Amino acid sequence: MSEITARGEKKLVLAAGRAHPELAQEIAKELETELLPIDAYDFANGEIYVRSAESVRGTDAFVIQAHPAPLNNWLMEQLIMIDSLKRASAKRITVVSPFYPYARQDKKGRGREPISARLVADLYKTAGADRIMSVDLHTSQIQGFFDGPVDHLMAIPLLADYIRTKVEADNITVVSPDTGRVRVAEQWAERLGGAPLAFVHKSRDLTVPNQAVSKTVVGQIEGRTCVLIDDMIDTGGTISGAVQVLKNAGAKDVIIACTHAVFSEPAAQRLADSGAREVVVTNTLPIPADKRFPQLTVLSIAPLIARAIREVFDDGSVTSLFDGKA
Repeated sequence: MSEITARGEKKLVLAAGRAHPELAQEIAKELETELLPIDAYDFANGEIYVRSAESVRGTDAFVIQAHPAPLNNWLMEQLIMIDSLKRASAKRITVVSPFYPYARQDKKGRGREPISARLVADLYKTAGADRIMSVDLHTSQIQGFFDGPVDHLMAIPLLADYIRTKVEADNITVVSPDTGRVRVAEQWAERLGGAPLAFVHKSRDLTVPNQAVSKTVVGQIEGRTCVLIDDMIDTGGTISGAVQVLKNAGAKDVIIACTHAVFSEPAAQRLADSGAREVVVTNTLPIPADKRFPQLTVLSIAPLIARAIREVFDDGSVTSLFDGKA
């Protein structure tokens, strides 16, 4: 029996939304390619229109979108991009969402609450996504919400390696802002040469968003440089309060390290006035000039995302990027 075989190589396509064009351009530069030309605009009533200016038939498409405020607008744009690529016969579509939308709503804290992080995964799947790539999910369980492969990238090596150039390793204590991130703090401690751990005890009113009270610190931090870690900083109230608790307990210095700089008002002012020696974040979200301050250091996440995209495209191992621990 004669068979028809297809010839030719796989083709990678990078499509980017309008939320964070600088990051998309950096990723494209790392991959030594160009972004897919896309026509995108808003109708007068807020409807979003998206159309690829070139054919994507049979391609391996990666749809990059950041999710700053207004988050719902950029999420909808990404979903429409996925749908347009699927209808244009892209062979495989990978969602690249460095900051996963609605990640904080990953479980029911009280009755009648939604699990919105699961809803977002369902929306991606329904739109036509085959795979999701994200950085430092709020909780690892979100990986299980999507019916398909999820590449959970970690910014710890990027952030920790930078901090090691700024502080003497034998005088570091890694501090978790709450008990829920102690496992992540352990990964930090390992990366920083076995640094001791501490955590800040805090209380939160579940009925009031963006409010938590830092109370006391558990662990030896007196006279030491504390690396206060978290996955995201929104309004900055919790992390700024934790800095004060550490300072009051005798910490020599405090360096804040965070992956996602949401920086809702008045985060920038709070962080600038918090007493932290440095605030180190990545550019998973755009940080406009009016939200920057002297202590802020922004590291690019683009090389990590580009390497992960290359591994996925080449059918390689994303886990290998993290010494087999992803």
